[in-house]
Amino acid sequence: MKKIVLGSDHAGFALKQKIAAYLAQKGFEVIDVGCLDEGSVDYPAISTRLAEAVQTVQSESPQQGHYGILCCGSGIGVCITVNRFPWIRAVEAHDHNTVILSRNHNNSNVLCLGGRILAPELALTLIETWLETPFDGGRHQKRVDMMTDMQVDNPVHHRPKGRMDAPKETPTC
Repeated sequence: MKKIVLGSDHAGFALKQKIAAYLAQKGFEVIDVGCLDEGSVDYPAISTRLAEAVQTVQSESPQQGHYGILCCGSGIGVCITVNRFPWIRAVEAHDHNTVILSRNHNNSNVLCLGGRILAPELALTLIETWLETPFDGGRHQKRVDMMTDMQVDNPVHHRPKGRMDAPKETPTC
């Protein structure tokens, strides 16, 4: 059974509950890292819990590809926070194109959604799209590897090895 780690702050709690029921109905094992009600909590704490749980699930099922969903009011705060962890490639999304490209090109493993931005029905269709969309690999794998190899603990920004100059022609994304 595939596992999905699910978390939210108070502003994303209602959406998280709907997502949990949806995922359970689809046969996923849902690992809920909080919050447990609509009482105020700090999204960085929930994002950190999710990142740590995702790391565990990744080590257990490295080929799974989808690992976590976070909700806050906008999806922005949790996305910024969870992307501080080097094993996370989170996307904050409000539309299908963003969800598809995040999987096809970036192999996103965490989806961040805004409980105050998205209707629950749209959020569930975005999740469905995210879960069904494969990573293209190929030329995109090199770029994902570059992100993974960046030294986030280095106080001096580490520039990834790769092309840094402007292309002579317009590249195809």
